[in-house]
Amino acid sequence: MGAKTGLLMYADGDIPCLLRHAGAPDPDRTSALVRRSYPDAAIGRWQGSTLYNGVYPPPGRAYAGSWPGLDVLADRRLMIDSPSQLPEHLVAAGAGRRLVLHAMHSVADWLAFAVWEDGHLLRSLSLSPDSGVIENIGTPLPFEQPYWAGDRPADVIPWPGEEQDPYPLPFHPLELGEDALRCLCGFVQEGHPEPEDVDAEAISLLGFRTDDGAIPPRSL
Repeated sequence: MGAKTGLLMYADGDIPCLLRHAGAPDPDRTSALVRRSYPDAAIGRWQGSTLYNGVYPPPGRAYAGSWPGLDVLADRRLMIDSPSQLPEHLVAAGAGRRLVLHAMHSVADWLAFAVWEDGHLLRSLSLSPDSGVIENIGTPLPFEQPYWAGDRPADVIPWPGEEQDPYPLPFHPLELGEDALRCLCGFVQEGHPEPEDVDAEAISLLGFRTDDGAIPPRSL
């Protein structure tokens, strides 16, 4: 698997449904979203991307899109080990809305995702084989249940002639990560698309330079 994501979505309703009806992002609303997200940065425009290709932007860059009822921000600096520590101003921007964070990195087999409703954290999970379960807050969501029940064990194939230690987690984080991406955001990065999946390649995102706008850590 080669999936990497650093994705934040604010929505007034069902995210997959909103994405299916998304046209071109509104430039003024999108610029305002980026300025709110990086309050201390000097923001500049950069080449755009798509929701499929833009979920892991280059360093110092972000992709974003704003439509009625939906805002999307992609930035690798959103890939934080503990989603519950998302900076306060980003959580506050989700007041009255659903907020979803999705982050994963295929090199480390690391996954993190979280869901807030009206600023209240409902679920946060972060785990990798090297670090174990980093954060596990709230009740597992329905798409998680087969994994925790042991119905989706990690299937790790050892190198020829080498013994393979048991996988240190009961399931593969990236497999859960793809299901989380589909259920929460409506599309996948790896695997076979399903007929009802959002065509993420058809959804445009605008590009921004945010070199001086590192997302500040959440105060404890």
